[in-house]
Amino acid sequence: MQHASNFLRLVDEARTRVREVTLDEARAMLARNPACAVVDVREDHEWQAGHAANATHLGKGILERDIERAFPDMDSEIVMYCGGGFRSVLTCDAAQKMGYRRVYSLIGGYKALVAAGWEIVT
Repeated sequence: MQHASNFLRLVDEARTRVREVTLDEARAMLARNPACAVVDVREDHEWQAGHAANATHLGKGILERDIERAFPDMDSEIVMYCGGGFRSVLTCDAAQKMGYRRVYSLIGGYKALVAAGWEIVT
C-alpha cells in the first residue's frame, strides 16, 4: 500500500519516541512474561478476517478510550501490531502519552506475523 507523505511524516515523528520490536524479540518477551499482551490495533474488518491467536482487539479508533479498561496497570507489557507496522507506532505513542511505560510496536505487523507462520485465528 502506498501511504500518504503526511501520514508517513507523522509515523516517522512518533517512531522517535516509540520502541519497536522484531518478531523474535516479541516471541522472547512472550516467553519471558506470560502476562505480556499482544494487541491488534487494526480495523474491525481486518481483525475479523484474521488475527494473531490470543491477541486482544483494540482498534486504533477506540484505543485511547478503552485501553485503561483492558489494561489498568500502566506497567503492563504490551506488544501492538497493525497491518504493516505504521498504525501501531501511532497507537504506542498515544499509549505512552497516557502513561503506559512498556508498550512496543511490532515491526512489520500482521504481514510479518503471517509470513513467519505465527498462529492466526480466522
